[in-house]
Amino acid sequence: MNEIDNYIGTFPIEIQEKLIEINNIIRNLLPMASEKMSYSIPTYYYHENVVHFAGYKKHVGFYPTPSAIAAFENEISKYKYAKGSVQFPHDMPLPEDLIARMVTYRLDEIEKKYKIK
Repeated sequence: MNEIDNYIGTFPIEIQEKLIEINNIIRNLLPMASEKMSYSIPTYYYHENVVHFAGYKKHVGFYPTPSAIAAFENEISKYKYAKGSVQFPHDMPLPEDLIARMVTYRLDEIEKKYKIK
């Protein structure tokens, strides 16, 4: 098990399920990224931090950077969000498609910035 899997394993099973779901979405979209713990939370890194996520008692925190929050502001408006984060409550289904599109947005942003492809 790696650090992220160990982190996920520290939560109650119902929270673990959400964290595994979000982690699988990110892993599938970012196979080239390295996985690490940064700021004590799971982080995917590809030339720079792409996204972070974290488990909490009442929500999953998703941190796709301020640029992605701004780009998806209309779609995340039903959730609590801030400059660089959005909270997905445990009592609502995880918005898998939205998360995937935000991760893809960050990947595209990084590839343009570093002139990759």
